[in-house]
Amino acid sequence: MKDEHYLFTSESVTEGHPDKMADQISDAVLDALLEQDENSRVACETLITTGLVIVAGEVTTTGYVDIPAVVRETIQDIGYTRAKFGFDSEVSGVLTGIQEQSPDIAMGVDIGGAGDQGMMFGYAVNETPELMPMPIMLAHKMARRLSEVRRLGEVDYLRPDGKTQVTVAYNNGKPVHLNKIVVSAHHRPDVDHERIRSDMIDLVVQKICPKDMVDDETDILVNPTGSFERGGPLADTGLTGRKIIVDTYGGVGRHGGGCFSGKDATKVDRSASYMMRYVAKNIVAAGLAERVETQVAYAIGHAEPMGFWVDTFGTGKIADEALADICTKLFKLTPRDIIDKLQLRTPQFRQVAAYGHFGRTDLPVLWEQTDMADKLRQEAGV
Repeated sequence: MKDEHYLFTSESVTEGHPDKMADQISDAVLDALLEQDENSRVACETLITTGLVIVAGEVTTTGYVDIPAVVRETIQDIGYTRAKFGFDSEVSGVLTGIQEQSPDIAMGVDIGGAGDQGMMFGYAVNETPELMPMPIMLAHKMARRLSEVRRLGEVDYLRPDGKTQVTVAYNNGKPVHLNKIVVSAHHRPDVDHERIRSDMIDLVVQKICPKDMVDDETDILVNPTGSFERGGPLADTGLTGRKIIVDTYGGVGRHGGGCFSGKDATKVDRSASYMMRYVAKNIVAAGLAERVETQVAYAIGHAEPMGFWVDTFGTGKIADEALADICTKLFKLTPRDIIDKLQLRTPQFRQVAAYGHFGRTDLPVLWEQTDMADKLRQEAGV
C-alpha cells in the first residue's frame, strides 16, 4: 500500500437541533403507533419552525395516537420548555395532516414486498470499538456529552441546540491525530465567550477525545462566530430526514439517499439499511475484512432483492464475490425476514433518532449485534 495522508471530517448535532427535533417527533409518533399495532404502516414527516410544528404523512393502523400530545411531550423532553430557549412545548401550535397509505403501495407490501424501490448501503471499519469510522463516533460522543452537561446542570447556561465536528488525520488508512475539533454550544445571552470555550474544552472535548490523539497542533474551535445565543427552531427550520449523513457514517462510504425517521420497517430505506449495517459489522467482527461496504437494492412490491454487493476495499481475507455469496447464504434479505430478524416491529426508534442509528452499543438494538461473526468465519474457512 502506498503512503497516504489525508484528513476526513464528520459532524453530529444534539437532540435540540431543529432537524433532529423533527426526526425525533416523527419517530415518537411511529413508536406510539407500534405500541398499539405492531403492523402499523407509517410514513410520518415533521416540519418545525418558530412556534409551530406540522406533522403530515400516511398512516394505516388499528391504533390511535394523540399526535399533538406526542409532539409536546417529545419537545419537552428535549428541553424546549420556555420561549426564550427558542421554543415552548406547551404553547406552540401543532398542525396535523395524516391520510391513509396508498392502496397501490399496500398491495405490494401486504404480500411481503418492499415498500419502495431503492438502494441501501451498510458500512463497518475496525478503527473504533463500535466498528464505526472514528470521525463520526467522536462527533456523536461529543454531541451526547454536550447534551449531558446541560441536562446534569454541570453548567447553568446551556440550551438544547448544539453541533460538533471532528477532523481526523489518517496515515495509510489508519487514524493517527485529531486535526480539528469544533463544538458549537447554544447558550444564554449573558455568558462570556471565554468561559464557554474553557468549559466546553474541559467538560466535552477532554472528556471524549483520546488524549494520545490531541496535542498542541490540534485546533479546537468553540462557537467559532463568537456567539450562539439564538438556536433551535427560532433560528432554523427543522425537517425530518435532513441529517441522513449524521444518521449513518458521517460521509464515509455511499448513501442510498433515503432517510430513516418516521418510517416503519416495511420501508426498506430504513430496514434494509439496518440490515446492511448488521451484515457489514459482522464481516468486520469476524476478521474477514478491515473495512467493508455492503449494498442491496429492491423494487417496490418485490420481496427478493434486485441485487446484493460487497466491497472490502482490498482488505478482505477472501474474494469479495465469495464473501457476497456467503452473505446471501447466511442472511435472508427479504423485507419480512429483515423485520423478523432485527425485531423491527418493536417500538425503539425515537432513541436512535439522535446521535446516530449505528454504532449504538449503548442501546440493545439488534442490528449492532455481532452474533453472526462465527458463522461467517466458518463459511469462509478462516
